[in-house]
Parts: sequence; structure tokens; C-alpha cells
Amino acid sequence: MADPSNRAKFLKFWYRLVVNNFLAVAAVSFLAAVLRRAWPISIDDLVARLHALRPVHVLGAMILAAAVAKLRRMRRPRDVYLVEYGCFRPKACFRAPFATCLEHVRLLPYVVHEEDVVWGMRLLQRSGLGEETCVPYAYHYVPPDRSLAASREETELVIFSAVDDVFARTSVTPADIDVVIVNCSIFTPTPVFVDMVVNRYRLRADVKSVNLSGMGCSAGLVSVGLARNLLQVAPPATHVLIVSTEILSSQYYFGTEREMLLPNCLFRMGAAAMIMSNSGERARFRLGRTVRTVTAAKDASYRCVFQEEDDEGHTGIRLSKDLVATAGQALKSNIVTFGPLVLPASEQLLVALSVLKRKLLSGRAKVRLYRPDFRTAFEHFCIHAGGRGVIDEVQRGLGLSDEDVEASRMALHRFGNTSSSSVVYELAYIEAKGRMRKGDRVWMISFGAGFDCSSVAWECVKPAADADGPWAECIHRYPVRLPQIIKEV
Repeated sequence: MADPSNRAKFLKFWYRLVVNNFLAVAAVSFLAAVLRRAWPISIDDLVARLHALRPVHVLGAMILAAAVAKLRRMRRPRDVYLVEYGCFRPKACFRAPFATCLEHVRLLPYVVHEEDVVWGMRLLQRSGLGEETCVPYAYHYVPPDRSLAASREETELVIFSAVDDVFARTSVTPADIDVVIVNCSIFTPTPVFVDMVVNRYRLRADVKSVNLSGMGCSAGLVSVGLARNLLQVAPPATHVLIVSTEILSSQYYFGTEREMLLPNCLFRMGAAAMIMSNSGERARFRLGRTVRTVTAAKDASYRCVFQEEDDEGHTGIRLSKDLVATAGQALKSNIVTFGPLVLPASEQLLVALSVLKRKLLSGRAKVRLYRPDFRTAFEHFCIHAGGRGVIDEVQRGLGLSDEDVEASRMALHRFGNTSSSSVVYELAYIEAKGRMRKGDRVWMISFGAGFDCSSVAWECVKPAADADGPWAECIHRYPVRLPQIIKEV
């Protein structure tokens, strides 16, 4: 007797095969039937009629067909590609193990309650961060250095290291860059980050530059969407350089409110650089659908990640206790738009049937909507490593396996919450593990202040030739086993 689980997999396979290709099969069958009934002539008769056509008619038909094809290509949005990416790889001297964090906290003059210290250590131990996450030089001082000089030093270190890495990994040169986009939420000096990049790499005088701030951890994918809009209307072979980072030195919180102490515990230094183009030459990934959902119209969402002063006048970022729930609701709203654009017909049909069933049985029975299987649309998932709770919420909401979210958990463990650059570290993890194949599809998900959720789909054109990236020195130690959390903080 056949195993029920194998039988279910067999039926599911044939269901998806038939439904996903139903339109193509039906169209071919219909066309064949029409031709057979409406054109019952032999091959010899067909050849004779073609020979009887005047050359001017044949030429006219060819010109018309070429014009229609050209018009179709012009109306179709131009493809956008990711040529290459690079990440900042922190040195061991920046490490902040838990013992060092505990020692520094006890030496800080404003911490007066032992229960606050215990709370912070419990948070770190349950956060999903490992012992090798890194913080800037400014955090290693007691008290931390929040000066402008310290912030500039961190900025030049992480941004220039990431940009150097991406240029080293591709044949694109600084002279080929037409547009520069840099995003960082809190710290925005004058001149801005894009001017630092232009000055450092001596970019052309006609380079276009955009500096994004205040968008939180989703700013990296927002920048990808902005680059796509620019490249689709730009001349062929245009290149856009995107840099995503978060400068920590200037935002250390000196107060005692726990909701504002969370960023001190979770955020770590990092940066990523991406080169995008509207030319497929040298490209490694093709950009698919991009969807951004903004929920700032709701007061609770708007104040979920909020920069303000506490009662003692200390400035910091307040992370609401409802952050994880808000992220879940934003993801649901995002999926409503993103799902129909990427899911195969077999999954969309099941969703439609469950909606219809709920409407028909409204008031008589409780019908649970079908949760689509996004693993039929994507092979890899890069979920913003905002914290263990955020990853858990997305995993539950999408019905993903532990293997599907491995890249996100390992990036959080090794590098911490690197804000807008975290999804790029996760992509580097997948490639360093040798799991990326040509044609594989990747779904990047990020959340940011406002509150918003961004989704970006990629298709692999050419996998990495090597694993020389931010994981080069430690990939052999991953994945690691994370401790189970029985009770939330």
C-alpha cells in the first residue's frame, strides 16, 4: 500500500503541473483545432499559395511583423540587473562579546539599577546574536564617544570598505558609475554620504546623487526600487551604485528607558554596496517584482520606531513593544500586493477557492483562508535580521521551514542587526554555502520606520564563482545551533 504522504506529494505535483501550464496547453490545443477545421488544405496546396504571393505583399507582412515586435519591446519595461555586491567585513578588534558588553555597562555612570543590567544580559542571550558581532571604535570607549569625528570615522570605514569590495569583485570601474544612492537613517552629516563617495572615488562631474535618511532598516530595498525606476528610463548601460549602512557612533543612548535601550543591544556595524545596471552584460541577478507597503497612516505603526528624547533629555530610538506584531501586519498587507505578482497559478487558484468558500459559507461555518506556499515561487529567502522575534514572526506567517530562514538567523548570529544591509549579508551567506544555482529565485523582505515593509524578488543569472565575501573566514562554522527560548523577554 502506497505511503499517504508520497501519494499527497504525487497529487500535488501533478496538480501544479497541470494548473501552472493550463493556459499554454489550452491555447495550443485550441489553435490546432481551429487550423484543422478552418484550413483543411494539403501541404502542397499551401506551398503553391505561398509561391503565388507577390513579393511586395511578403515584404509588407515582414515589415509589419517587425514593427509590432519593436513596439512590444518598447512598451515593455526595461530589465534591471544586479551586477555585483560587496559587504563590509569587520576585523576581530571590533568584536563585542557578551562579557565585554557586561563589563562596559557596569562601568557606565548612568546605570544605577542592577535589574537593568540583568535585563540587558538576558536580552542579549535571547536575541540570537553571537559572540562575534562588532561595534565601532566609539562603543569601545567608556563612556561611548558620540562625537562627530567618531561618526565620520565609522562612516568612512564601513562605506569605503563595502564600495572597495564591490569594485574589486567586478570589472565595473568608478568612471562607469552614473548614479549614486546612499541610505543611512540617523546620522546625516554635511557634506552628505554621496558626496563622500564621489570625493573618495573621483566620480564624474555629471554623476547623479541621491541621499536617503530616516527610512530605517528597509532603506536598502527602497534604494533598489528607486534605482529600478531610474534605470528603466535611463540610456542603455547605465550603472547605479547603492550603499546601505547605519552609523552607530552618533546614536548611542545614555538613558535608562528599556524601550530605548534596545537599539544599543541589537544593532551592530555593517554596510553593503550594490552595482545595478539596465544592461545584462556581467550581471549576476535579474531584478523581478518590487513592492513597498507603507502603514504610516496608523498612529501605532507610525510611532512603532520613533526617535525622541526621554524624560531626562537623552535622545534615542524608541522601539515599541508591539514591533513584532506591527511587522506581521505590515507583511500581510505587503503580501496582498506582492503575492499575485509572483505566485504560480496553482497557488493563486487555491487562494481564490478558499476566499470563495468563505464567502459562500459566511455565517454558517468558520473557514480558514488558504496560506499560499511561497516556496513554489522562491528557492531562497532573505528576511531582515531585525531580531529573533522578527524572524520567528515571518517564519510563522509564511509557513517557512528552519532551512528557509537559516540565512537570516545565521546573519543575525554572526553580524547582528546591521539594519538596511542585513539582507545582502544573507544573500552572501547563501552563495558562500554554494546553494545558489542559475535560475534560482530570491525573496528579500525588510521592515523599516514609518512603518513599512518592502519586498524584492531576484532571479540568479550567474552564481558566485567563489565564496570570498563577508563569510569567507567563518562559513565553515555555520550553521550553528541556537539555544531554544522558552519564554519571551
